[in-house]
Amino acid sequence: MTNDTMGPPLVRSTTILTVRRGDAVAIGGDGQVTLGQTAVKHDATKLRSFLDGAVWCGFAGAAADAFALLDRFNAKLEAHKSNIRRAAIELAKEWRSDKVLRKLNSLLVVASRDTSLMISGGGDVIEPTDGIIGIGSGGMFAVAAARALLANTEMSAAEVVEKSLHVAADICVYTNHTISVEVVE
Repeated sequence: MTNDTMGPPLVRSTTILTVRRGDAVAIGGDGQVTLGQTAVKHDATKLRSFLDGAVWCGFAGAAADAFALLDRFNAKLEAHKSNIRRAAIELAKEWRSDKVLRKLNSLLVVASRDTSLMISGGGDVIEPTDGIIGIGSGGMFAVAAARALLANTEMSAAEVVEKSLHVAADICVYTNHTISVEVVE
């Protein structure tokens, strides 16, 4: 539904951002969950680690859907001996072709030392050229801020993620200033 006056209220939430600078990789997200026009939670955690912190995932969209997808992604990581690209491709294929999974409403960002990927239910597995991925309501605001900060400062990847998420929170009503940032080990 695109109309807040019809049917169940739209759930909007989140800005997730991952940035690469040199050998450093950081991922972060805000904590806001919105139901219709109301912010119902301010400190949600939208980042999960796998393989003892070697892989971090962030999600935007329906939380229950994202958790189901994250469980499947973890199983794919185990099945494909921690090959992140292969696990992401296999998840995207399953997500797109399975009748039940196809209805899941979420986007995932996966970051490791070697790669950053966005995974969607449309079968997309996208690896950006510049190592920056933003998803969620404020994702493109955060991406724009991150690109400017990377080009014009010496800030670390983690500092760029944090500052960019705050910029997004200043613009996007579905993003707040309760920011969490993780560095991929």
